[in-house]
Amino acid sequence: MRIFHSEDHRLHFPQAELSGGEFVTPFERPSRVEYVLNRLRERKLTDILAPDAVDMAPVRALLDPGYLTFLETAWDEWKAAGMAGEIIAANVPTRGMHLDRIPEYIDGKVGYYCHASETAITRGTWAAAMSSVACAQSAQRLVAAGADSAFALCRPPGHHATADQYGGYCFINNAAVVAEMFRTSGAQRVAILDIDFHHGNGTQTLFYERADIMFTSLHGAPQETYPYYLGYADETGKDAGEGMNINYPMTAGTGYDVWGQALDDAISKITNWGAEALVVSLGVDAYKEDPISFFKLESDDFTDTGRRIGRMKLPTVFCMEGGYAIEAVGVNTVNVLEGFKDA
Repeated sequence: MRIFHSEDHRLHFPQAELSGGEFVTPFERPSRVEYVLNRLRERKLTDILAPDAVDMAPVRALLDPGYLTFLETAWDEWKAAGMAGEIIAANVPTRGMHLDRIPEYIDGKVGYYCHASETAITRGTWAAAMSSVACAQSAQRLVAAGADSAFALCRPPGHHATADQYGGYCFINNAAVVAEMFRTSGAQRVAILDIDFHHGNGTQTLFYERADIMFTSLHGAPQETYPYYLGYADETGKDAGEGMNINYPMTAGTGYDVWGQALDDAISKITNWGAEALVVSLGVDAYKEDPISFFKLESDDFTDTGRRIGRMKLPTVFCMEGGYAIEAVGVNTVNVLEGFKDA
């Protein structure tokens, strides 16, 4: 399996995250990628390439142009306004406020375009986000050209990013861009399988009214965990997209017996629908020791997960999402990939 990775991910490294009422080193940090790379090399998965240049056309097809301009220029505007630290949202629109009027001052813009203030923007965030998208796009092109699979070692991750908001460590939705590229390259039906512990709220909102892209997500119940306001089982799509959005919210303490049943059901629905290509939002934070999650999967369960996905025999792109038990993130990620290849 060919792997795409960019060293430019290091350009995004916020020095603080607001967690539990205090500032801590972000859980989403550059060392996550190093553990994955080290494990790939240990397992002799060394076909690791730098991505081609990013193609903005499929990004622009999905995302709000004002949002993209904001991401590209936010740091310069922030510094020009005399701000000393990193960009962290302090003001957000809420019920009863104007959601159709975008502030002109950068502090207001940040709140308008952010949905979770744990996610900071730094000098290098835009460049890192572009490199992350580039990895995803290179993986898609390879698979669209005939490879059975590819792994995009994306950082920053993407599945919480919407058409016009960032948060949950995500700025541009890599998996959504890949799905859109599969559609424009000829696939009539594209499925996204999100196995990250946290619901892929951004992916859901991007495709909620579309009939050509099926979104399935296994995640912590939103009444108990981030992103809180989306991810319920009764969110099934709208208009042409009715029935194309399938959520599997699960409660604290869920183990592989229950989680695996949800996975099998998602796989069955994708297969029965007749998907022609698959995008996997590969988060491994369902692991039992993840510091910001509450499922109880073992490392061996990720191997079996990959095996079950592999049996679908679909052209597949894996996009890296979450996983914050740092010393295990490499093992669990590679276990999925090895299970997939052994199917």
